[in-house]
Amino acid sequence: MANRVATILGIGFLLVGILGFVMPALLGAHLTLAHNIVHLVSGAISLWIGLKGSPSAAKTFCLVFGAVYLLLGIVGFALGTGSDRMFTVLPGQLMFGTVDHLIHIALGAIFLVGAFMTRAVITPATAGRTA
Repeated sequence: MANRVATILGIGFLLVGILGFVMPALLGAHLTLAHNIVHLVSGAISLWIGLKGSPSAAKTFCLVFGAVYLLLGIVGFALGTGSDRMFTVLPGQLMFGTVDHLIHIALGAIFLVGAFMTRAVITPATAGRTA
């Protein structure tokens, strides 16, 4: 499941990264050059892990990315100011508003679901060992 989630979200990140250059207000998000680059890099890593990574690697990736995106959304709401709950990471380059926070929380939740729905992989080297 984690491989599938990483693959699908990787494609989504790449599409948003590309579309963000021509539609900077896509879905009401604040897509700047820096934000688009983050999406392209995240998408490439996610897609690579999804297609080439082991289930264990994909599970770890989804746990880490899920936690980071969920935390980013929560922190954005908590520390954001004004009517749009604007949270600035890099002034003029990387700013997040309410729509961004909601998207980040949703992405974090999807990554985490993918991770938690992936069974631990038991290899012959670890089978039968006790902790």
